[in-house]
Amino acid sequence: MLLSEHKDLKEEIKSLPEKEKDKLLLRLIAKDKVLTEHLHFKLLEDEHDLVERHEKLMAAIDETTKGLLSDKKLTSKDTLLKMRKLNGSISHHFKVTKDITTEMELRIHLLNQIPIDFKESVFSPLHKFNEKLSVYFVKSTVSVLNKYNKLHEDLQFDLKDSLNAVLNKIYQNKTSAVAQELALPKEL
Repeated sequence: MLLSEHKDLKEEIKSLPEKEKDKLLLRLIAKDKVLTEHLHFKLLEDEHDLVERHEKLMAAIDETTKGLLSDKKLTSKDTLLKMRKLNGSISHHFKVTKDITTEMELRIHLLNQIPIDFKESVFSPLHKFNEKLSVYFVKSTVSVLNKYNKLHEDLQFDLKDSLNAVLNKIYQNKTSAVAQELALPKEL
């Protein structure tokens, strides 16, 4: 049932006493964790807290990629799982803060740091994950590029070099075939 389809219900809700509306609003907000966190951020936190959240996620990306690179038995499967988890954390960060700049910085940093060059044999059971990682990595880059193109030109200028580093990384590895298939530019 959509509220927009029921104009009479909408009017009745508006006519409720203030106290009752507040109770209903608080009950509804309590059911949505992301909305609760977003309101907490918007109403109780400031610019310093945004910087702190950004730094925590940046440190988590660095720590995860450092752990991946130090693993002697690193596989594309492990990398793919970690990358998806970190991308989920970045998405959550954006849902809470609604700050596109830090989201873009985090996504580009992740793409620059995550290892993508694996030499697994075609006959290895992990070979399919190598291909999945390549596709996921390039599609993530396409998504970042689409958001990049919508940004203000000053922000684009600030992010251009690091995004070009990602594109360079893609075209210097096995991911280049997927990138060409998806018409990803070699440079901005």
